[in-house]
Amino acid sequence: MTTVWDDVVGQEPAVAVLRGAALDPSQMTHAWLLTGPPGSGRSNAARAFAAALQDPSGDVTSHACATVLHGTHPDVTVVATEGVQIRADTVRPLVELAQRSPSQGRWRVIIIEDADRLNETSGNVLLKAIEEPPERTVWLLCAPSPQDVLVTLRSRSRSVALRVPSVEAVADLLVRRDGVDPAVAAVAARAAQSHIGIARRLARDPDARARRARVLSIPPRVRGVGDAVLAAGELVETAQADAKAATEDRDATERTALLRSMGAEGAATVPPALRAQVRQLEEEQKRRATRAQRDVLDRAMTDLLSLYRDVLVVQLRAGVELVNVEHEEAVRTLAETSTPEQTVRRMDAIGQARTRLAGNVAPLLAVEAMTIALRPQG
Repeated sequence: MTTVWDDVVGQEPAVAVLRGAALDPSQMTHAWLLTGPPGSGRSNAARAFAAALQDPSGDVTSHACATVLHGTHPDVTVVATEGVQIRADTVRPLVELAQRSPSQGRWRVIIIEDADRLNETSGNVLLKAIEEPPERTVWLLCAPSPQDVLVTLRSRSRSVALRVPSVEAVADLLVRRDGVDPAVAAVAARAAQSHIGIARRLARDPDARARRARVLSIPPRVRGVGDAVLAAGELVETAQADAKAATEDRDATERTALLRSMGAEGAATVPPALRAQVRQLEEEQKRRATRAQRDVLDRAMTDLLSLYRDVLVVQLRAGVELVNVEHEEAVRTLAETSTPEQTVRRMDAIGQARTRLAGNVAPLLAVEAMTIALRPQG
C-alpha cells in the first residue's frame, strides 16, 4: 500500500511521531510546530499528517487522503503566504474558522506553512486561538527553526524537528515520483543540497539549470569593482525578471476577476467607487512580487555559498564530495588563487547580504556590497 508518508523522505524519526499521533489519540495535541531547514519537506510532512489525521491508515487512494493531498478537503486549510509577512487580517478568518466543527472529516486542520512570517500582531491574534483550542481543531505551524517563531506560540506547541534528507534519498524520490533519469536526479539533488523542491525544479527545468550556472559563473568573472557592480546589476535584473514572469499573468487574472465581480470589466478607467479595492489588490500583488524577488536572490546566494563551500573543501583537502561537481574546474581555480581565510570572508559577505535582504535593505545595494567582497584580494 502506498501511504501519505512515502514522499516524506529521510524523516523517519519525525514520521514515527506524527504517525503515532494520528493512530493514538493519547499522543495527540492541538498545536504542532514542524521545524526544519529549507527543503527538508516541512510542508509535505504537514500535509501528510493532515491526511493521516483524516484517515489514520494513510492510504493515498482513500478519498480522505486523496482530497487532502490535492488541496480539496473541506476541513483542511493551508495558508502559504506570498508576502513578506503574515498579517493580522489573514489570521483573523482562520481563528473564526477554527471554532467550527469539522464538516466531513475527523479533524479540522489548519496548516500555516510560514509561521516564521507571523509578526507580533498576527501572532498575538493566533495565540488566543491556540490558548483556547476547540476540541476537534489542530494547528500545524511550519518554520525553519523554533527560534524563528514567536516564543508565545512555540511554548504552546509540540515541536517536531525535521532534518536535511540525504542526497540519495532526494534523488530516489525524483526517480520514483517524477520519472527523472537517475543521473540527472543525482546531480540535481546534490546541486540543491537536498532541498526537495529546488532539486525537482533543477531536474525538470533546463532553464532553471541554466540560471544556476549563470549565478555560479559570477565569482570567476569578478576581477575588480567594475566587474562586481556589473555582476550585481545582472543578478538583481534577473531576479526582477524571474519574479515578474512568475507573478505577471496571475496579477492580470486577479485584476480582471476583481473588475468582473464589481461589474466594471472592460472599463477604460476604474470607477471611483472601486478604486480602494483595486488599490488593495495592487498592494497585495506588490508584496507578492517583493517576496518573489527576494526568494530568487536568496536562492542565488545559497548557490554561491555552495560554490565557496566547495572551494573551502579543496583548500582544506577535506576529502568530501563537491556539491558542484560540474563546476570543478572553476572551484579549483578559485581555490588556487585565494586562501581559506579569504574564502571564509567571502562566505561571510554572502551571509551578510542575505541578512540585509531580510531586513529590507535595497536589493541592489545589498548585492553590490556582496559582489565587491568577492573580488580578488591582494
